[in-house]
Amino acid sequence: MESIGVLLVGRVMPYLEQELDKRFKLFRVWDYPNPAQLPSQHVAAIRAVVGSSSAGADAALIEALPKLEIVSSFSVGVDKIDQEKCREKGIRVTNTPDVLTDEVADLTIGLILALLRRICECDRYVRSGQWKHGNYKLTTKFSGKTVGIIGLGRIGQAIAKRAEGFQCPISYYSRTEKQDSKYKYYPSVVELASNCDILVVACALTEETHHIINREVINALGPKGYLINIGRGKHVDEPELVSALVEGRLGGAGLDVFENEPAVPEELFGLENVVLLPHVGSATVETRTAMADLVLGNLEAHFLGKPLLTPLV
Repeated sequence: MESIGVLLVGRVMPYLEQELDKRFKLFRVWDYPNPAQLPSQHVAAIRAVVGSSSAGADAALIEALPKLEIVSSFSVGVDKIDQEKCREKGIRVTNTPDVLTDEVADLTIGLILALLRRICECDRYVRSGQWKHGNYKLTTKFSGKTVGIIGLGRIGQAIAKRAEGFQCPISYYSRTEKQDSKYKYYPSVVELASNCDILVVACALTEETHHIINREVINALGPKGYLINIGRGKHVDEPELVSALVEGRLGGAGLDVFENEPAVPEELFGLENVVLLPHVGSATVETRTAMADLVLGNLEAHFLGKPLLTPLV
């Protein structure tokens, strides 16, 4: 397969980049100042694109690669891939579901605990020597809080299962009610937010879910409510979130993703009731290696004429 051209359009872990380079003829998009002007001999060789959560294949790139056969994303999210254009042209699309579910769900619970128990702030309190002058203020318990989840897919269900271990009542919103679910369903995000203490965003990013967390939802969650976003930054109307936190209309937020990563609103930096993470939901050696192996497995299956491991298109 050394003659098969693969275009890497997003930064990935070194292991995946090295394995792609060993198994295929690898082109890195950052080696070309203007990707639209890839040398014609390279364009003719490229039969696969490997993307990530931050980069994929839009219509322009797909049109520019006439030999493209497959787009494989090093991510569960595929909002950076024009799937309709891929269907139109018969291009296959894969992602990396399942292998990161537990990791993201684990981090979600950690984010909730860090936010409610002010773990990051407590750490700073000790390191700064303030403990010598008095005990840290009382915080908020997690056990027994009502958890509302937007999107009851693989990750949403894994989060719910873990939250049950803290005796948390679970409710959810999704496009349709899950007939086999034991959790309480709300037909709108506003109703869900009005009836939970902690609102977790765990859905896919689509046109319908863009800014699904808006002013109305934030106000419904209220000054004693907490927002957790481990989905995509564009799920949240960020200026509305910032103003609600600054004005005290929202109790707190735990955020692993942001609208314009790596840019983060500086107004959040001075707030104690916010925990900020650099998009690390699946970022462990074990999980990212499993994701990389899934990308490689899908590419090799395609070019060997075998069934794809995780086909989307």
